[in-house]
Amino acid sequence: MTPEHLPIEQYDAQLAEKVSRLTTMMTPFAAPEVEVFRSPVSHYRMRAEFRLWHDGDDIYHIIFDQQTRERIRVDQFPAASELINQLMPKMIAAIRDNNTLRHKLFQIDYLSTMSQQIVISLLYHRKLDEVWQQAASKLRDALRAQGFDVQLIGRATKTKICLDRDYVDERLPVAGREMIYRQVENSFTQPNAAMNIQMLEWALKATEGSRGDLLELYCGNGNFSLALARNFRRVLATEIAKPSVASAQFNIEANQIDNVQIIRMAAEEFTQAMNGARSFNRLQGIDLQSYECETIFVDPPRSGLDDETVKMVQAYPRILYISCNPQTLCDNLQTLAQTHDITRLALFDQFPYTHHMECGVLLTRKA
Repeated sequence: MTPEHLPIEQYDAQLAEKVSRLTTMMTPFAAPEVEVFRSPVSHYRMRAEFRLWHDGDDIYHIIFDQQTRERIRVDQFPAASELINQLMPKMIAAIRDNNTLRHKLFQIDYLSTMSQQIVISLLYHRKLDEVWQQAASKLRDALRAQGFDVQLIGRATKTKICLDRDYVDERLPVAGREMIYRQVENSFTQPNAAMNIQMLEWALKATEGSRGDLLELYCGNGNFSLALARNFRRVLATEIAKPSVASAQFNIEANQIDNVQIIRMAAEEFTQAMNGARSFNRLQGIDLQSYECETIFVDPPRSGLDDETVKMVQAYPRILYISCNPQTLCDNLQTLAQTHDITRLALFDQFPYTHHMECGVLLTRKA
């Protein structure tokens, strides 16, 4: 596969291989048949990062082959959103002949949305000054004059120059409602927006008719917790990253949701608080005992859940687990399957044409 050509004709076969692989991995846990969610075959990535190569008078985006480390020129990138592809040549054309913007520029990052907003970050190996800011402002204004809702950011060592703002507001149709999500530059967001919608709708169906409250660990900007709030009396969610917590608080207000509480703390810390092992000032005014959480939702990093959190998660009748690494999910299931049965299993093709799989399981406590 080259960056400018996607093997679309191979998509079905590649997806079938993932389904087969996941089915085999889940066989020891008596999982039900896999529910399969397809990705768009192109323009599915909402963010992309490219190194910049300076070749005499020319410059262009490049990526590196992961196996050979070979440098590959990229003028178009059909895996990325159409908005990113529209702006890639415009950025190169504007920067190529502008020495202020070009000098020691080594990377361009794009964060786009289905709502047609985009943040573009220019990364430099030099100090950025007022002259750079003026040149960047002219470029931003020129792009906006062409109809692009664009934000420009300059980054250098210990420097971040934000011309206007460092975020975009995504709008996603989720099960009959439009959900607004603030996404901050350089913070985690779901890369495949179309797949994110399908994950949210699957999670909503999996928790239909739920009783009591929902506890979520690793909530990020509230992506799942806000969408799932309609299925629960209250939602208590934890997140450690400050920008994500700030985005989540904005998203609660923007979506007019009144039953979600975000706590800024790590999942491991929250486990200690729930077990009574430690007390935290951040929990003052929050009565943990008033929550009747019969469902817990986890979407951990690739490393999966740590041993203490796995034990804590086992205390809940229903566990909804989204995993970007089925191997560490299986490691966690070695313990979780002792007390819970897998009642639903889903494969979300978040990363087409790669080995990576995203999956979801719903576990219910054994009778």
